[in-house]
Amino acid sequence: MTVSCDVLIVGGGPAGLSAAARLAAAGLTVTLVDEQPELGGQYYRRPSPAVLREHGDHRPEGGRLIARVRDLGVDCLTGHLVWGMDDDGRTLLATGADGTPVRLRGRYVIAATGAYERTHPFPGWQLPGVTTPGFAQHLAAADGTPVGDRVLVAGSGPFLLPVACSLLDAGAHVVGIAEAGHPYRPDVRAVSTLRHPARLRELAGYAARLARARVPLWQGRVVTKAAGRDRVTSVALAATGDPARPLRTLDVDALCVGYGFRPQTDLARLFGCEISSDPVTGDAEPVTDVFGRTNRRDVYVVGEAAGIGGVHQARTRGSMAAAHILIREKNPAAPGPREIARLAAKGRALTRFTALSDALYPSPARLQEALAATLEDDTIVCRCEAVTAGAVRSAAVERAGGDLNATKSWSRAGMGPCQGRFCGFAVAGLVRDASSAGGAPCGVPVFPARQPVRPVPVETLLELGDQADRADRAGEGAG
Repeated sequence: MTVSCDVLIVGGGPAGLSAAARLAAAGLTVTLVDEQPELGGQYYRRPSPAVLREHGDHRPEGGRLIARVRDLGVDCLTGHLVWGMDDDGRTLLATGADGTPVRLRGRYVIAATGAYERTHPFPGWQLPGVTTPGFAQHLAAADGTPVGDRVLVAGSGPFLLPVACSLLDAGAHVVGIAEAGHPYRPDVRAVSTLRHPARLRELAGYAARLARARVPLWQGRVVTKAAGRDRVTSVALAATGDPARPLRTLDVDALCVGYGFRPQTDLARLFGCEISSDPVTGDAEPVTDVFGRTNRRDVYVVGEAAGIGGVHQARTRGSMAAAHILIREKNPAAPGPREIARLAAKGRALTRFTALSDALYPSPARLQEALAATLEDDTIVCRCEAVTAGAVRSAAVERAGGDLNATKSWSRAGMGPCQGRFCGFAVAGLVRDASSAGGAPCGVPVFPARQPVRPVPVETLLELGDQADRADRAGEGAG
């Protein structure tokens, strides 16, 4: 099956939905593709029917936006995984829930693929009961199910607070929050938050909820080890500045640990979009203009895939990309200079808030360096391929010459089903650390995009081959 449209949007979260609504309202044909069975992304993920009946919709604005997109006639292909690109460098390859191959073509493409959670390995992180905060948030907020009875929330970033609140609301006992930095102590930089009263009110609400439940908040602490047999039973915390020396051990039956989010750039890299490395986060990010347009003239990257900025920034970026497309199309509904200026000003204000947040929390790149340097050699780093930190270090220095992609080839780290989405950030940190010690170059900051970017059913590939054979035979018959 081949789907053609004016604008193809990959990703049904806040950014993709905002762009789709604006473009469809202007009369363009829009196809919105998402691998989940329902639109909304992680932030606007729909609650289960049982939770909806008992507790209501925790984010009703998401439900309204999804309903508007559908009412406007957007072709919503949910349950469709985009995994590669055809030989023309333009047509995207996808598979439906039943394995049916689909070719997707749009005169414009908007990649709104979201983000991954940033993780750092430690001994025991593969134990049952150890999850990311995002997974815990999904279970608690959307399904009303806590990941455990005694839960430690750890890592870094403002996301830890709402996760802890959701766990409390779901009935869990949150034994504490371990924040790697010191963002909640008096600081001159914190004065700038007064310019963002809405975000301050949101933070105050989380803080009040945690205070009522007497949840302790430990700053300057990182998880260095999880122990247990069939499930995690204890967690060791250490000072961020000295992770090799444990300070305390907590009894838990679940651990939610993550260090913020990383842009999901697989699709942008398949298109050959220019990618740069953020010096603060260490993440690979697509190079875009204010409208989200990349060096591929008709390809836009918006939302968290363009750089982490939160839901408000994601929606603004989606609206900016849609506005630019309407201007290029000379559409009667195209925004005028005033609206463009208003959207751009809103985007700049949100960017300033993101920069402020980045300044208050520890730099992920520096945090990665500190944790990578003290990681024990026998710690599993790539869980898909069971590759240890020692194997990565050895491959980086002795065989790969400090090149990340060569290290992947020699060690197999990042070659499993997740293609490095889960371990790539940690592997890159280990390669940089080992290469610096050995005097070798550090290489590129991210694994190259290879297709299929996600696991694909064999039936899909066989059907694509059959389609190509039928097309060849039809061409020969016509000749």
